[in-house]
Amino acid sequence: MKEELKEFLDLKDYESAADSVKKETPEVVAHIFSELPEKDLIPFSRALESDLLADVLVLLDAPLQQKIIAGLHDDELQEVMEDVSVDDTVDIIEDLPENVARRIAEEEEILALLAERKFAVLKPLLAEMNEIDLAAVFESAKEEDLPILFRILPKDLAAQMFVEIDSDTQQKLLKKLNDKEIKDVMDELFLDDTVDLVEEMPANVVKRLLAQSDNETRAYINEILKYPKDSAGSIMTIEFVRFLPTMTVEAAFDRIRETAIDKETIYTCYVTDSENKLIGLVTAKDLMLARKGQLISEIMEDNVIYVNTRDDKEVVARKISDYGFLAIPVVDDERRLVGIVTVDDAIDVIEEENTEDLERMVGIVHDNKPYLKTSVFSIWKKRVPWLLILLVSATFTGLILNKFEGLLSTAMLACVPMLMDTGGNSGSQASVTVIRALALGELTTRDAGKVLWKEFRASLLLAVTLGVACFAKLMLIDVLLFRFDYDIVTCLVTSLALFCTVVMAKFVGCMLPLLVKKCKLDPAAVASPFITTIVDAVSLLIYCGLAFVIFG
Repeated sequence: MKEELKEFLDLKDYESAADSVKKETPEVVAHIFSELPEKDLIPFSRALESDLLADVLVLLDAPLQQKIIAGLHDDELQEVMEDVSVDDTVDIIEDLPENVARRIAEEEEILALLAERKFAVLKPLLAEMNEIDLAAVFESAKEEDLPILFRILPKDLAAQMFVEIDSDTQQKLLKKLNDKEIKDVMDELFLDDTVDLVEEMPANVVKRLLAQSDNETRAYINEILKYPKDSAGSIMTIEFVRFLPTMTVEAAFDRIRETAIDKETIYTCYVTDSENKLIGLVTAKDLMLARKGQLISEIMEDNVIYVNTRDDKEVVARKISDYGFLAIPVVDDERRLVGIVTVDDAIDVIEEENTEDLERMVGIVHDNKPYLKTSVFSIWKKRVPWLLILLVSATFTGLILNKFEGLLSTAMLACVPMLMDTGGNSGSQASVTVIRALALGELTTRDAGKVLWKEFRASLLLAVTLGVACFAKLMLIDVLLFRFDYDIVTCLVTSLALFCTVVMAKFVGCMLPLLVKKCKLDPAAVASPFITTIVDAVSLLIYCGLAFVIFG
């Protein structure tokens, strides 16, 4: 070891130590690592540039690799491993214990190990992975490798992973599994996940799934499938813990121990009477803090917030979000407890609804497939209907221009795009604000008057600002700078038209979503495309009307 380096290490000046070797070859630095005292190993590793440490790491023996990988923080390790090739990473993983190897085993490395059929390395590695990370691996794997990956997983982890993969991968995997393996999966799934699976699979796959379910499960599946698609009943699960008010806390714990393995959540438990009517709830915290002999009726919360089976699932998800619940009970018309909706299902609903609203706002037919798994033909099919409708509706703007083109000078025609774009943007701003407020429950259709009054005042301020800015732009930039042939009257007419357009656009943008909501339709469906088309046509009518009054 160089004397200079040794001096820096003795002083614990690891930055200077790293600087002293940064021009050395990886082989030289690897030799230095082999001579380092163990106390200096990790600090010196952290001080080295990540690309140099990556080159050195692949040259070290397995014990040193293990110590460095175990000692680096996650962000430091990630930066280093980005400069290590997949093949080199796989070689390193083979010599590491599972708890260290999983820190550097990413999707590419897992697939490389699978391609090389190194199952002895893969099996313990996969067994320690999270089901979300496993799902990403399965979705990237070749179809013929799916059953191999599935079969080396522990049974419960395989079922958890199965829920997380997309429907296309689920379908491919089910085709490769035998009936016993399908039954093992079905036995491990929660009922709401089973229902989701049945809804998404083609009929021939559903038949196999149901054939591997017991009579009770099939009955529950059929019952849930009867509920409307967008209702609370369609996303609820029946796997929850139920108590009677006469039970003691000790008996309640016994019930949890007996049944918890099959329940989706045990933190919140529900109390029903002899007729199964919901009368209260207790949490795990309540039970742990209570005395063993206390009755459930003494510690339960009897002011229970619940939803009906027919309530819209988006409303249910919002209620879970608003109250911060982990789950919410679902009752029928007689207040009998029939199921619960858990927070993970609520998150899925919110994500799906937000995606659907965004797609409708820009005129796209919604489906649930990820973008990269959607074919070009499917993208065309999703987008073309609204584009065709809007193409036809845009004909009105052409008709208006043709009708009044004799009134508009060349200078005024040049201002038409600015007028239409500003009007469309103003309308879209108002509509997006109102649609968001409706989605979050901040507004109802009964607030139409308040919305109109607020947007009217805002529109006046915006219209004055944009009108003055438009006049200044035309007079100072277009006329003086670019020498366009605008007279002051043309500039005033254009600015006045812009003022009226902004006020009108704000009115359309805020009222149209409320009107559509009143008709029990989705406000997102009338957002940007329709509002822009309406505003374009009306803004041209205003512009041409003013031109007719002034110049006609």
